[in-house]
Amino acid sequence: MTVQLLVRYGELALKSAPVRREFEGALRRNLLDQFVHGGMAGRVRSDHGHLYVEAEEAAPALRMIARVFGVTSASVVHEVPTDRTLLTARLLELAEPRLHPGASFAVRARRTGQHPFTSQELARDLGGDVLDRFPDRHLRVDLEHPEVELFVEVRGPRTYLYFDRVEGPGGLPLGVAGRLVALVDGPRGALGAYLMMKRGCRVGLVVAPRGETFARDVLARYDPAVRLTPAPAAVEEWPAALGSLAEELHADGVVLPLAVDDYPGVLGRWGDRVIFSPTVGLTEPEVEERWQSVAERAS
Repeated sequence: MTVQLLVRYGELALKSAPVRREFEGALRRNLLDQFVHGGMAGRVRSDHGHLYVEAEEAAPALRMIARVFGVTSASVVHEVPTDRTLLTARLLELAEPRLHPGASFAVRARRTGQHPFTSQELARDLGGDVLDRFPDRHLRVDLEHPEVELFVEVRGPRTYLYFDRVEGPGGLPLGVAGRLVALVDGPRGALGAYLMMKRGCRVGLVVAPRGETFARDVLARYDPAVRLTPAPAAVEEWPAALGSLAEELHADGVVLPLAVDDYPGVLGRWGDRVIFSPTVGLTEPEVEERWQSVAERAS
């Protein structure tokens, strides 16, 4: 039995129609790449600002989707026709095991298309249906801080019900913003590479011994096709290794784990290539904290 997952994206929706189509296509390909790499069958379809993924199992599918740049969140959804009787019956069936006695809840409704009700009216009516269906549980409506949220998304003739969201990395899909190479010699270098990947760049990695775990166990899970090149043993040879990989990948820039004082010493080494150091303003504890969240999502 397959499950259906609703995949949301953020920045893509702000682009012009041609750019949005291009970015949506990249996002679809990247989702499928994750499924192929994970050995799981999956199918992706689009529907006016959302993507839907059909997969065999929910938990591993959500883990893979949560590693795809451009995705802001994903949810397991239950699809029903946009019929008030069918919709209400299915919502009550799914909500019953989640609503313990005394629980507070809220119905969050959204709609697109023409319907004889507003989102607010639908949420109000469904909330009343929940209270009427479980009078002995003494449930409470709390729109500010509910213990249980019941989400109802009406999209034309189909309605999607869900209860939870798994956050994604956000940003832009891999491959929409050029190519870079990065030095990964520890958490600062790994975080810098991750941040440029999040902006849509394909990033080839030159990996020092201290950076192997960061690159292979984390960054490669966000980009299964990432190019990993071992750094030479001699530190003074690292610039040449980065330059060689940049030539091979036709990269436009180099991502380095620099501090502010390091910039004058590196500006002359890279010719016309742009130097990026997105972690330059972060302290070591800040780098560690941010990297921890990146690594947790990849696990």
